[in-house]
Amino acid sequence: MKAQHINHFDHLGTLPDTVARRDILLGISMATLLGLILVWGVGFSHINAFHNAAHDTRHSNGFPCH
Repeated sequence: MKAQHINHFDHLGTLPDTVARRDILLGISMATLLGLILVWGVGFSHINAFHNAAHDTRHSNGFPCH
């Protein structure tokens, strides 16, 4: 009796292209939204702890904010 190996990735090749495009667009949209919240929502916050954390992170990454 031979051992049977099941490849769990066989089904990925049969997905329609629209599913992959939808997932890619959703990921891009969510990353953009998160970036906007971090840069503007937190960076311009009136809560000092939030503003200082965003400010220090921007400077450490070389992003000018002044």
